[in-house]
Amino acid sequence: MGLKLFNTMGREMQEFVPINKGEAFVYACGPTVYNYAHIGNLRTYIFEDILRRVLEFSGYKIKHVMNVTDVGHLTDDADSGEDKMEKSARETGRTVWDIAKFYTDAFFSDIESLNIEKPEIVCRATDHVGDMIDLIKKLEDKGYTYVSGGNVYFSIDKFADYGKMALLDRQNLQAGSRIEVDSNKRNPHDFVLWFTKSKFENHAMLWDSPWGKGYPGWHIECSAMSMKYLGESFDIHCGGIDHINVHHTNEIAQSEAASGKKWVNYWLHGEFLVMNKSKMAKSAGNFITLSTLKEKGYDPLDYRYFCLSGHYRSQLQFSFESLDAARTARVNLVDRVKALNAEALGAVSDKLSDKGTLYLEDFKSGIEDDLNCPKALAVFWTMLKDQNLEAGEKLSLSLMFDKVTGLELSVKKDEKEEIEELDDNIRRLIDEREEARKSKDFARSDSIRSELKMLGIEIKDTPDGTVWKKL
Repeated sequence: MGLKLFNTMGREMQEFVPINKGEAFVYACGPTVYNYAHIGNLRTYIFEDILRRVLEFSGYKIKHVMNVTDVGHLTDDADSGEDKMEKSARETGRTVWDIAKFYTDAFFSDIESLNIEKPEIVCRATDHVGDMIDLIKKLEDKGYTYVSGGNVYFSIDKFADYGKMALLDRQNLQAGSRIEVDSNKRNPHDFVLWFTKSKFENHAMLWDSPWGKGYPGWHIECSAMSMKYLGESFDIHCGGIDHINVHHTNEIAQSEAASGKKWVNYWLHGEFLVMNKSKMAKSAGNFITLSTLKEKGYDPLDYRYFCLSGHYRSQLQFSFESLDAARTARVNLVDRVKALNAEALGAVSDKLSDKGTLYLEDFKSGIEDDLNCPKALAVFWTMLKDQNLEAGEKLSLSLMFDKVTGLELSVKKDEKEEIEELDDNIRRLIDEREEARKSKDFARSDSIRSELKMLGIEIKDTPDGTVWKKL
């Protein structure tokens, strides 16, 4: 079948064909580090992690780039509102640099807790201001910019395809956000590439530029950094659906205007996490952090499992009842895999049976169908409950599947050591008892159980097979 993805550009399912055979170049919009990421934000990063794992599962070598916006980002995408970094610094009495470092560290602590693989390249905006200035100069040389009121603007009227992904009407643009009147703009939807006239006195983050001391606009950051590390054209760009109408639309315009090439081949956008029928957002004050979930006794992987239960392109309704159900399911999954590990004595099957191969194919069919995690999880559970598969084969499949689900089901070091400590006599007795049980020789089975107990090993029969533990 091959991997198929829903491309926001065109609103259709498309087969994934990378620019370079066997490689996948991916860019994801990272955090704006002025506050903690809420669990709605983290849902997007889990979806992007699943994409990465699916690409790896399908045999692609990944180059994944994510930015960190540690330069002030305004509270409104359309160049209006207050600088989020300055606002947070003022409210907490810390410097903007302290704010950026603190929340950057908090973000990466969260994604580590969620078992999200860190991108190969994490690039901070403050380290790439020179690249942004170079890109703005290129746009200026090509006639796409103008200076007004001290700021450098991109003129959307100069770019014929503006709004093509967001399906915006050129005659009556509706960019999906409030447009504050800016007398410096020739078109209300033009956007700032470089600010030299701060909205606030004593702005902390300023750099020299050909247009005066100032700081970059938000949109130029992603274009400059993605092209620096991935080239002028690359495979996949990810983010939340709230980025489609303004941020990603503006990124496309400035990137393709500068290079004269198609910038990105596949656009993937994750839907909102909703609570009480409204999207979770810091601005609305209705957000929950991962730390809050931990304080309530949840494992971060409970939340990861909860996110896997919904398709990334569908809104996901959050409630603690739903999270409880996800926790129960995840713990059951972990327990089943532990039981399989004990039954198989840690040995996975080297070769899959015909039925095991079908399960693997069904799992791949799910994840390659636009990252359909609910379908893949259903296959996972069906396989675990199949009484006709040996424990070693189930364990092998479970570990394969977990390369995508990322639920940390592999045997931990201390568990491996415990298995290795079993001497050959105990291993032989466990195997003999299992054979006696299968042949319904219950007298022999009970006798071996008693013998094992005298040796300090307790045997328990479960729906998934026989498990043991040291007394």
